[in-house]
Amino acid sequence: MITPKCDITKIITKLSGTQETEDEELAFLIDGNYDTSILFSAADKIRRRFYGTGVYLRGLIEFTNYCRNNCLYCGIRRDNRNAVRYRLTKEEIMQCCREGYELGYRTFVLQGGEDPYFTDDRICSIVSEIHKHYPDCAVTLSVGEKTRESYRRFFEAGAERYLLRHETADPKHYALLHPDEMSCENRKRCLYDLKEIGYQVGTGFMVGSPFQTTESIISDIRFMQRLQPDMIGIGPFITHNDTPFSKYPSGSVSLTLRLIAISRLLFPYALIPATTALGTLDPSGREKGLKAGANVVMPNLSPVAVRKKYELYENKICTGEESAQCRSCLERRINSSGYQVVNSRGDVCTITKGN
Repeated sequence: MITPKCDITKIITKLSGTQETEDEELAFLIDGNYDTSILFSAADKIRRRFYGTGVYLRGLIEFTNYCRNNCLYCGIRRDNRNAVRYRLTKEEIMQCCREGYELGYRTFVLQGGEDPYFTDDRICSIVSEIHKHYPDCAVTLSVGEKTRESYRRFFEAGAERYLLRHETADPKHYALLHPDEMSCENRKRCLYDLKEIGYQVGTGFMVGSPFQTTESIISDIRFMQRLQPDMIGIGPFITHNDTPFSKYPSGSVSLTLRLIAISRLLFPYALIPATTALGTLDPSGREKGLKAGANVVMPNLSPVAVRKKYELYENKICTGEESAQCRSCLERRINSSGYQVVNSRGDVCTITKGN
């Protein structure tokens, strides 16, 4: 797509208002030549209007790196024989929650590969145990594609939020990133099922994944406009040597920041993380993400012994730090960026959602 020369101020006004933005205008924001500080400043102004300077922490517990799927970009894909597999026990997961609660976390995110060992009964048991002991906390699941009935059971057990990045809304692009048994249609079906059940739903996509085009990024934005997610996770693709995409370059930090800012303007109510992947590619990546409109950070509560094993991509940061170290380091970084940590569940702002 050839991007025309556009008036950046007018496009930003359209994004943050009720007027629909044309694809050509989105394309200009995505890869046009302009002063991006104008975009980031506008996004930061919007996040401050809805969320102030608060940044919400989500305690991430990566409880299994077994996965039945074989996504071409992922380091824990089924066919990676070099991955050192692990599963946390229920007791280990609860210990992570105890440590996190003492450190002030009021949201726990249980993330894992699509591991057949963790049946619906096992996941419901873990969720209900967390909900029982920490009723003032939100439980978030990120365990992939399930049936509508499974999602309903998790919700009834106490899970209120679900993260499932669609990765790309373009079916042709999706097919180039995933094995034949997976489909873009089913991924979207899962997201709509989650919304209808009543979850706060998170989706998002990789930036710079192989074969991605400006048109496919625009399709991601358009899909999110239809879905109206509560949470939006946008992070750069990062190469892993044990995947079929080992020779492809990692995604761009600068493009990721543009897309975070665009998302903040289009979805002012949303919870948007400054991802660990951003911090992996750029030492100041998470701080830059906050200044571009993000308002969530997800420090790791997993036992240090397993953190390096949950290797979706290589050279992931913060794998050797204890939970208290992660919390202290992040709080200093957040404060130095002009924001502050908020010790609360951090539910989505619903003032203008859907308008």
